[in-house]
Amino acid sequence: MPATPPSRSLASRLWRRVRPGPRHALGATVSGDADPATLDGAEPFAFRCNVCGGPARATLASLDREMPSCPHCGSNVRFRAIADLVVRELTGSRAALPDLARRRDVVGIGLSDAACYAGPLARVFDYRNTFFHTSPRLDITAIDAGLAGRHDFVIASDVFEHVAPPVGRAFDNALALLKPGGTFVMTVPFTLEPATREHFPDLHDWSLDEREGRWRLVNRTADRRIEVYEDLVFHGGPGTTLEMRVFARDALLREFTRAGFASVRVADEPCLPFGIHWPHRWSLPIVAKAPSGNAGEALSNV
Repeated sequence: MPATPPSRSLASRLWRRVRPGPRHALGATVSGDADPATLDGAEPFAFRCNVCGGPARATLASLDREMPSCPHCGSNVRFRAIADLVVRELTGSRAALPDLARRRDVVGIGLSDAACYAGPLARVFDYRNTFFHTSPRLDITAIDAGLAGRHDFVIASDVFEHVAPPVGRAFDNALALLKPGGTFVMTVPFTLEPATREHFPDLHDWSLDEREGRWRLVNRTADRRIEVYEDLVFHGGPGTTLEMRVFARDALLREFTRAGFASVRVADEPCLPFGIHWPHRWSLPIVAKAPSGNAGEALSNV
């Protein structure tokens, strides 16, 4: 389970920095199949935020996984990519959330999703956001049996690096939440190193405490050894959400296969009209599909 409640994301705290100021030309609009390699990284271009539908402008060099780049809703590349992947996987088309007809027959669940895209998703689909320490509550390491097999899609954005070991339980339960053929959209920081780095591999009976402004983790292992860890890594500020591991890409993909997902892919494709661009090969979104007894067609968005 996550060490503590996920705190407000860096993006949500910074988005006001890109709110509209004096009006400027938006710049050239790029086509849907534009190759980022052919564009000047310093030349502004216009895009439409697929989360809120608002117009925006950016340069390729300024688009960032975490830094807000929509002046209206504060979405970053990660948030827009999540929304785009959910829509494409469920409808078979590429569309902004405000353009979709309501589909209350499509059921989804999020794990501490950002309000930026959780609200627009809930306006389209029968989607609800959940949290670890407050209602509506969901612990991905111990899900309620009544939730199993009920969801067309599940979203976990930068959550699994905070799940206490063994992290395999979280992958198993993400699959259990899905209907046959359902879609799991996940983001998590990962490297291209050979193996995942578990910070606390023998975590068992543990607690966090602060002494003179410094946090430490004290763990009693299953064989009753005492371990003390310092120099902890928190996301969202000291004492908030503890990083349990740094995934390696190949090891991460193997977790999906081990859990029983029918397919998994790294979703590195750009969509410049929505301001989605991935200049690096690490920490990209991942899409996994639950097994299906029949080859189902994509859901219609009309």
